[in-house]
Amino acid sequence: MAGKSIDELRALIACGPPYSEDLLEMLQSDPRAGVRALYVSYLRAQTRARLEQGRLAGMMRFEREAAEGGFKRIAGVDEAGRGPLAGPIVAAAVVLGCQVAKLNDSKLLTPELREEIYKVLATGPHAIGVAVIEADFIDREGIQCANYAAMAQAVDKIEPAPDFLLVDGFRIHGCTFPQKPLIKGDRRSASIAAASIMAKVTRDRIMDEYEQLYPGYGFAENKGYATKEHVEALECLGPCPIHRRSFSPVRPSATTGMLFDDV
Repeated sequence: MAGKSIDELRALIACGPPYSEDLLEMLQSDPRAGVRALYVSYLRAQTRARLEQGRLAGMMRFEREAAEGGFKRIAGVDEAGRGPLAGPIVAAAVVLGCQVAKLNDSKLLTPELREEIYKVLATGPHAIGVAVIEADFIDREGIQCANYAAMAQAVDKIEPAPDFLLVDGFRIHGCTFPQKPLIKGDRRSASIAAASIMAKVTRDRIMDEYEQLYPGYGFAENKGYATKEHVEALECLGPCPIHRRSFSPVRPSATTGMLFDDV
């Protein structure tokens, strides 16, 4: 170790943590100031990793409780897109097959990290169901009914079927599986956090595609939410086919000029 350069020692950071006690002792005893600084960096990295591992373990609390109750396939369920003026509501259900690094509520992650974890989930040993409910159903049946439908459909797409559900926020009306609603569940349950990422990334990709079909509303940026620019575009252009006619301020805009034919 004494013969290694500072750059070589710095590269070891990428290989851990955890770092061996022997490595840390050797770094601590090295007389070079640069190595001593690296030692402090190693300690900080190891502390961060320990805290992160504890956070991830804590997010499995409700999954462990359900497993202790005899359930085998525990799915987290969440949705994305209740509040926007345009586009679908998307729900996902996930049975985790293993722990996933960096997993968290999708709203707390950068778009880049959401995409990274989405790929890990989609290609890993996990069972995933995703359902999309479009704006016309939302207008016809109401947003809460659409929410229930999206979640129930997502659960139904998991094979083999789950036997217990952890749901973000509320019980899924009409769903016969045993379930436990969790307020802010996407921050408290790993399975719900995974579902939140699957739903969010899926919906964002759909809205990116709608940007190409219906330019002018900024769907790639606002994802259908009521930003100032989106509302101004709505007032100017009128609603397009994916706008939710039952939502204000879309409803008052229905009398303005139309760029697109209703469908």
